[in-house]
Amino acid sequence: MALTIDLKGKIALVTGVTSGIGLGIAKMMAKAGCTVIGCAEQSETSDVAQRFLAEMESFDAHTDYFKADMVVTEDIDGLVSDITSDYGRLDILVSNADQNVFTRLENSTEKDWQFNLDLNLSAHWRLAKRCKSLLEGNNGVIIVMAPNHAFAGISGCAPYNIAKTALTGLVRSLAIESGPGIRTIVIAPGFIDPPGKQQWFNSFIRTEEERQRTIDLHPVKKLGTVEEIGGWCVFLSSKYAGFASGTTYLIDGGRNAVLRDN
Repeated sequence: MALTIDLKGKIALVTGVTSGIGLGIAKMMAKAGCTVIGCAEQSETSDVAQRFLAEMESFDAHTDYFKADMVVTEDIDGLVSDITSDYGRLDILVSNADQNVFTRLENSTEKDWQFNLDLNLSAHWRLAKRCKSLLEGNNGVIIVMAPNHAFAGISGCAPYNIAKTALTGLVRSLAIESGPGIRTIVIAPGFIDPPGKQQWFNSFIRTEEERQRTIDLHPVKKLGTVEEIGGWCVFLSSKYAGFASGTTYLIDGGRNAVLRDN
């Protein structure tokens, strides 16, 4: 008999669902039968929100969408209030919304620094705090997305590197203080290749050469996919991951194992 993961009857909130990793997570959760509540900063009537809902229609699972900007405390409060009113509970929180801040430390303005902390660190804390009462009693799971900048920074985005490193400490504390009723986990993706990444490759004169060079930096000789990250979220939300909490899963194709680029 094949091993299957069935999340039917579970309700998941996924932030930042209109593109990239968030959209991939939402699709994989729905594919496992989970009710998916998506949110992003765009309004419910926006093209991207409507596209999200349309893409989710192919799955045999209920989908909803709410507007919520994760840097606006009132939006987080309103989101949790709406979920409480409409659903009354929550089983899974995937706190995914983020944005890189491309600036060096000496060039960062106070505005850059504060925006980075608000979105890439504080928003995860605020959302987890406000969702706690909805998750308790349901063997709830919080999955925080903290790209591999938490482990190895790159030049030119220092505030982002710092915030993502701090997220791993936040998750450890959440796991200690919210257990045993809620498990809390970090997924740290490496170079994931959603459609938007092609724009980055297109910024190079030799586009395909740069893509291949990037692929070759990974021992697995491929780039990651949003479906793979979504699959990890499905597994970690299931009964098979019941002993996982307070830890970080680095999903980077083996880049962390390479001492230096060759």
